[in-house]
Amino acid sequence: MDEIRDAVLGDHLDAIGGLPVPGSYRAVVVREDEQGMFEGLPTRDKDPRKSLHVQEVPTPELGPGEALVAVMASAVNYNTVWTSIFEPVSTFGFLRRYGRVSDLTKRHDLPYHVVGSDLAGVVVRVGPGVNRWKPGDEVVAHCLSVELEDPAGHDDTMLDPQQRIWGFETNFGGLAELSLVKSNQLMPKPAHLTWEEAASPGLVNSTAYRQLVSRNGADVKQGDVVLIWGASGGLGSYATQLALNGGAIPVCVVGSPEKAEIVRSMGAELVIDRSVEQYAFWKDEETQDPDEWKRLGARIRELTGGDDPDIVFEHPGRETFGASVYVARKGGTVVTCASTTGFLHSYDNRYLWMNLKRIVGSHFANYREAWEANRLVQRGLVHPTLSRTYAMDDVGQAAYDVHRNAHQGKVGVLVLAPEEGLGVRDTALRARHQTAIDRFRDR
Repeated sequence: MDEIRDAVLGDHLDAIGGLPVPGSYRAVVVREDEQGMFEGLPTRDKDPRKSLHVQEVPTPELGPGEALVAVMASAVNYNTVWTSIFEPVSTFGFLRRYGRVSDLTKRHDLPYHVVGSDLAGVVVRVGPGVNRWKPGDEVVAHCLSVELEDPAGHDDTMLDPQQRIWGFETNFGGLAELSLVKSNQLMPKPAHLTWEEAASPGLVNSTAYRQLVSRNGADVKQGDVVLIWGASGGLGSYATQLALNGGAIPVCVVGSPEKAEIVRSMGAELVIDRSVEQYAFWKDEETQDPDEWKRLGARIRELTGGDDPDIVFEHPGRETFGASVYVARKGGTVVTCASTTGFLHSYDNRYLWMNLKRIVGSHFANYREAWEANRLVQRGLVHPTLSRTYAMDDVGQAAYDVHRNAHQGKVGVLVLAPEEGLGVRDTALRARHQTAIDRFRDR
């Protein structure tokens, strides 16, 4: 790995194809024999620092249509948190099921799970049938893994029966010195970004793009009022940028004055600070408070000059979903993913059915959507929301901070990159957007 890293850092990318691939590498893993370690504990008390380990693992066999990537930097997503606390289920069930698909997928069914669904790095090897990419290419990876042997996946690859999220429902993820991906997960690394910046948008930017912009999601248009929960967080910070870029009117819900300052610096004018407004949508564990829904709706109309949201960008889930359905305008859309506060949603169906509203489920993105989302980053139209970068050995703390919502935007992880700030190719484009690139730093 040292030779490969030195070739990247020394800008000898043409030499990488001739370097030997090591038989093992360092990776962040959870272990199957520890999947019961948090049983009986409340979700909040489950600690990723105890379950995420950095260890040496064997390098997997490279198959047709695949690529092996040297990972310079990666990032922590909420699916890494779910994996680390074994909620809502242990991911080893995913790996066992994937291992039964074919002789080649048996590689993924292991007693350890290499996690991580983002990366920025350099292609080291490609398997048979890969023509678009070659060793030495600087890339980022999106996290959609598909087999594409079923006709259902050929209109929208997210509908493929064998659709999985790499590094969550498959093994050999991006929080490792080497990562195994399908070649159709690869996209060009934005040349004006550092390794850690380039690694941070992949999952959340693509997810927000499909959820908000794509025809498969809410299909936002100019002038739409979009209520964005968690607007300074991993998903919400990209939804806010995409709404502003598309001529929509974001109403940004945040949890502190500092977060309100961040979204205003992005150009959002309509902001609801929950730490000030003190909305309490649940009276107790079983009972919601419709008066609080109404209070939120009134506040939104006050900010917009009388308009209800055309679109509600939903991802908290249980805590907010009843309010989201209520506040959407007549004929409006609630588009939902993730459910980070709970998967079992409840709402008053009268406000949905009698007002002809829609609930649209959205999950990650297909290759075209991910490519289009990455192209916006490449062109400096959407910017990374990286707030802090951790060393690989500190990934447990990084996941713990995301679990406890003690972060802003996106949290990065240095892997083979020895320090922050490396990997920039286009200094002119970077200089034009430096303020926006740094907006979330050290928050």
